[in-house]
Amino acid sequence: MKRLGLSLIAGLLAACSGTTTGPAATAAAPDAPSYDLLITNGLIYDGAGGAPYEGEVGITGDRIAFVGAKAPAGAVATVDAGGKAVAPGFINMLSHSREALLHDGRAMSGVLQGVTLEVNSENSLAPLTDGMRKLREGRQGDLKLPITWSTLGGYFDAIETSGVSVNVASFIGAGAIREHVLGLTDVDPTPAQLDRMRGLVRAAMKDGALGVTTMLIYIPERYAETAELVALASEAAQCGGTYAAHIRDEGDALIEALEETAEIGRQAKLPVHVHHLKQWGPENWGKLDAAIATIETARAGGVQMTADMYTYPAGGTGANSMLPAWVQEGGLEKTIERLKDPAIRARAAPELDMPGDDPKNILFAGFKNDALKPLTGKRLDEVMALRGTSAAETVMDLIVEDNSRVNTVFFAMSEANVRRQTALPWLGFGADAAAIAAEGHVLKSATHPRTYGNVARLLGKYVREEKTMSLEEAVRKLTTLPASILHLTDRGALRPGMFADVVVFDPATVADRATFADPHQYSTGVSDLWVNGVQVVKAGAHTGAKPGRAVKGRGCP
Repeated sequence: MKRLGLSLIAGLLAACSGTTTGPAATAAAPDAPSYDLLITNGLIYDGAGGAPYEGEVGITGDRIAFVGAKAPAGAVATVDAGGKAVAPGFINMLSHSREALLHDGRAMSGVLQGVTLEVNSENSLAPLTDGMRKLREGRQGDLKLPITWSTLGGYFDAIETSGVSVNVASFIGAGAIREHVLGLTDVDPTPAQLDRMRGLVRAAMKDGALGVTTMLIYIPERYAETAELVALASEAAQCGGTYAAHIRDEGDALIEALEETAEIGRQAKLPVHVHHLKQWGPENWGKLDAAIATIETARAGGVQMTADMYTYPAGGTGANSMLPAWVQEGGLEKTIERLKDPAIRARAAPELDMPGDDPKNILFAGFKNDALKPLTGKRLDEVMALRGTSAAETVMDLIVEDNSRVNTVFFAMSEANVRRQTALPWLGFGADAAAIAAEGHVLKSATHPRTYGNVARLLGKYVREEKTMSLEEAVRKLTTLPASILHLTDRGALRPGMFADVVVFDPATVADRATFADPHQYSTGVSDLWVNGVQVVKAGAHTGAKPGRAVKGRGCP
């Protein structure tokens, strides 16, 4: 009560003198506490992209109260940044932490890189029918999670009730919408069914979705024609949302897929965002110039088109993605059923799609079946040799035996293109992975190193070592740029009145340590992290605090 009284007096003095440092800041006598926390002796990167400066950050409650060279008042607690960088918390533009954070809310792999907001996209755990809920529970691996909600609002409630260390936002998945109304088969919606689908989008937007998202190489989204996507995106547009996509093709038809995305933005009249921009396969590496030109032409024509990427030359998805589309119709269960038929296998084998047609480009990262776990971390050519089977037979056998999509890493991208993309001014960063802890059941499977190192690799390898951009520009692309893409007006910058999501890191030492051979290694260089004004990382270690919240979109009228 004494501190609150002093703050009130300080506020009255500030009002009389006309002195203020921001909406939540106050002036006070030099020795009187005014802030709950003052971060001193830092090099301030405020997220706007300007040159850093020596300064201090004051926090009161869950908001930033002061940012500047010297705070006009004292604080209850002080943290000396030791000359390190002080920046807004980083935003992971593509997270798959939908279930992971309900199992373990600490978000260790994220917070130890400075991430304070995980944006779940490409798909969503809502809306769900009873059948969809049972199907998803049945697909779970080592961890079992009861799914008790059916709407996005229910999912947000579950996240906040369980307790998380990071903030969590979500798009609504066009795949979940389609499955809810049409199932998993290749059919077009009737006008009545499309109206139901649009209604589900409106409901999700009211619950706080950031927009509509889709992943158009997977079942059932790949069955959606452009007009269907425009209809769903139009509903999101009415609620101030964005359309985000794993585009229809990242290889041979890359440019056509980017053009489709831009056209959805034009017709639906909303911003569009491309997840993990890449050129898949050596035969397509030369398309980067055309891809950039396509996006910049759309931007010049009035479409707010942006993208994100992960900072590695390899992607990660299921081994089932190599199968022809007709084998995958109806979903994973139908796929596995078909792969047990010798006639279907014989027909599908010649159509297997491998990056560069080389089994050395494929690494198996995770299995559900304990008997197959020894194959984790092995390349397809190694497993072929162990089993004495062809590439197609090996892939199909593993999917059937594991009763899963089989988590797989594909080495299909150009390092030179990755390096060049990092500096594109309209491109942010997304790990395309869940925030997890390197302990317990997690260690039974491998994962893509981007899980632990996507941000740290950017700051260490590409900014410090290869100098693809300045550090202040990298911070902008991790903070204010994604916040603007997501229409978040109170996060993503060090500015009075903003939520106090703050990271302190050492630009000289920040680095990724995860590798494809040994991925479960935390990044280094982040010393301190606050989420909503509560310290989550202190001296490089997790404090156990879980102050994260659901971050919701602008809503629907």
